[in-house]
Amino acid sequence: MDNSTEAAFAHPYYPVTAALPHYVANKNSVVSLLVFFGSIISFVVVTAVAGARNTYPQLKASDQLTVAWFALCGFLHCFFEGYFILNHKSLASDQSLFGQLWKEYALSDSRYLTSDPFMLCVESFTVLVWGPLCWAIVIATAKRNQLRYPFQIIMSVGHLYGVVLYYSTSLIELYSNGVSHSRPEFLYFWVYYIGFNAPWVVVPATILYQTTVHIKRHLTDRADVVAKLNRIDGIMGDKSWQTYVPKDEEKKTN
Repeated sequence: MDNSTEAAFAHPYYPVTAALPHYVANKNSVVSLLVFFGSIISFVVVTAVAGARNTYPQLKASDQLTVAWFALCGFLHCFFEGYFILNHKSLASDQSLFGQLWKEYALSDSRYLTSDPFMLCVESFTVLVWGPLCWAIVIATAKRNQLRYPFQIIMSVGHLYGVVLYYSTSLIELYSNGVSHSRPEFLYFWVYYIGFNAPWVVVPATILYQTTVHIKRHLTDRADVVAKLNRIDGIMGDKSWQTYVPKDEEKKTN
């Protein structure tokens, strides 16, 4: 094995046969990277919630949490994952904040450093579609626009589906071909790989359930109103109730 080949495999990632000839170790500690990154995320989320409250001061606490969640997702999808798409070929030697963070996370999934086709496809879609949709939900929630509910359903299903694909493609390679992309240590597999992605299962599932219940309740309420008006029509013989139009729809027609 010549020196260039040895250099290509001189890295801490799994599988050990992954060729990363341009790999350069991070110059900053994990703690400093996380503190800086956490500060940026906190600023984005707090600013988004403050903006939503300024737009609608009576915004409920649950809606503020919704804004916070989708602002977090929007930032990660558009900027952090967007950075991966733009710089995936050189990430292994990248010393920027995002570059070093990706190299640290890649200890749990080296596909991010090897320009894996699946990662490029799914992350490109995430950046171009899911990211903007998250910000649309933030704006719709702040403005009390009812489009937030179908958007939330689409986005939550998208997140759940994405996590299923992300885990399944990696685990199939592990159990079918014996290829692991994650280091075996507890920190990298259970904390980074499992733990860091778990919120995108728990939170979307919760939002999906709450949104479905909300839509069902309002559709049921509207059906009950129409049924009551029809009963009044039967008693009073007032045919005008048969053409009942909800107030919000009546405004649109006028």
